[in-house]
Amino acid sequence: MKREYPNDNNNIHPIYTGASSSSGKSKMWDDFTQPDTAVDELLAELGYQVKSSDMNDVAQKIQHLEGVFENDVALSQLVSDSVHYNPSDLSSYLESMISELNHNNNNINNSFVNDVVPSDDLQSIIYPPPSKKQKMLLSSSSSSPSPTNASSSSYNPNVNPTHNPTQIQNPNQIIIMDTQENGIRLVHTLMACAESVQKHDLKLAETLVNRACILAASQTGAMKKVALFFTQALACRIYNLNPNTPQDSPAFDDLLHMHFYETCPYIKFAHFTANQAILEAFAGQKKVHVIDFSIKQGLQWPALLQALALRPGGPPKFRLTGIGPPVHDNNNNINNNTDYLQEVGWKLAQLADNINVEFEYRGYVCESLADIEPGMLDLRDDEVVAVNSVFEMHKLLARPGSVDKVLGSVKEMNPVIVTVVEQEANHNGPVFMERFTESLHYYSTLFDSLESTVVNDGGVTVDNGGDMVMSEMYLGKQICNVVACEGVERVERHMTLTQWKSWFDSAGLESVHLGSNAYKQASMLLALFGGGDGYRVEESNGCLMLGWHTRPLITTSAWKIGSTR
Repeated sequence: MKREYPNDNNNIHPIYTGASSSSGKSKMWDDFTQPDTAVDELLAELGYQVKSSDMNDVAQKIQHLEGVFENDVALSQLVSDSVHYNPSDLSSYLESMISELNHNNNNINNSFVNDVVPSDDLQSIIYPPPSKKQKMLLSSSSSSPSPTNASSSSYNPNVNPTHNPTQIQNPNQIIIMDTQENGIRLVHTLMACAESVQKHDLKLAETLVNRACILAASQTGAMKKVALFFTQALACRIYNLNPNTPQDSPAFDDLLHMHFYETCPYIKFAHFTANQAILEAFAGQKKVHVIDFSIKQGLQWPALLQALALRPGGPPKFRLTGIGPPVHDNNNNINNNTDYLQEVGWKLAQLADNINVEFEYRGYVCESLADIEPGMLDLRDDEVVAVNSVFEMHKLLARPGSVDKVLGSVKEMNPVIVTVVEQEANHNGPVFMERFTESLHYYSTLFDSLESTVVNDGGVTVDNGGDMVMSEMYLGKQICNVVACEGVERVERHMTLTQWKSWFDSAGLESVHLGSNAYKQASMLLALFGGGDGYRVEESNGCLMLGWHTRPLITTSAWKIGSTR
């Protein structure tokens, strides 16, 4: 293996060159936004049919009931005969409770408690999926039938609407929630804290983040974990703390990435689908060159090497260019990270030698993909080029102009295919509250899928080798960056496929439909994971999406240089 020394004249450093030689599915997510009339999917899982347009109304009713529940006189009226009740019509059910409590206002304090969500203009409250064990206890001498359908009218606590007297027969009955009520209160508080941060009311935000921390501690499972990460991120923003930990480094980030790879199918899905597109684009070619925008541990490429080794007619000569970030020491000086990239190259070269694939590798260290110039990559006329980017493009959005610069360089490389995998989320908006709300939805779903993946048939969480804990940290670092950071420090600026497509189209790239083989490979992959019934892989406009139940989480797309370039 021939070693090449770094060139200090620019921000990209070639490390070394090594070589070994030898003798149609239906779409689930056609639209990425829900209409106002859609039922909120996070409450629907529990059986609560609440329209998105009614969420603010429901939130106000819950807020009002919180004031009632904090009244000791009201709570003292509870009787021991309780009926377990789980309404499907949450809005109307809450209103019936409030109506009855207002009717008996001589015993109950009907005032609002405004210290949880002190806002008159909060447009919506987002609730994560409550635990299936959540219940409401209705203290009554007789059972109550299901309430009527939800009303979309606004709520006025001073109005006592007429209701069916058979619904609530005991004039002294009081409704309470068990400890699972804290789940809704927790997200209520997180949202209020985020709004206070947006309004720069840091004193109130500090009070709310402390309350959220206490409420989060009372939760269990995925909800507790994701809430603690969001609470930590809000605290970092409120107190202006650096969310990065001392052990943060590209090597540590790659370690977290590897554990996340082992725990759940998301990164494997990204690699499998991108590799299948590259394999098909390389069909019949004798010399191929892959430029990987984020080599990390090189986990993506053994599968492609093996597929090429089995190709009819023999494998092509395979050249790989891997790009990785530099390491900074305590004095913020750049360490070229040569040993790390060299180790990745040696491992891949050894595999290639064992399966009789002629292989050449070169690693580059660079601060940003925008620093790459095609002339640095030793492009050769007799090679067919593929460019691969997995969870890297969104990081360019922190520096204006970087995406256009990289896409321009990609076009100069003249690849036959460009494979791009990105998170299917919108975390790049300028409004903090909208970004917070979207990220709370997104990461709640991710943590839910992660929890289900590592639970065995007996309902016990199995964490082999700490994969679960490290995977949670992998996602937690992203949450902290989305919520606590701004400017060039906020690199987790995820965008949806629709947004990326607009960008790529403007740059002169055309979409390439991923074939049925990629879909089949992804479907087979999901069958290997516990909780696989919750995962969904679907095709959308030639791209493949992997999601949890009805929520898309990551997208693989493929592109080529347009005919009019």
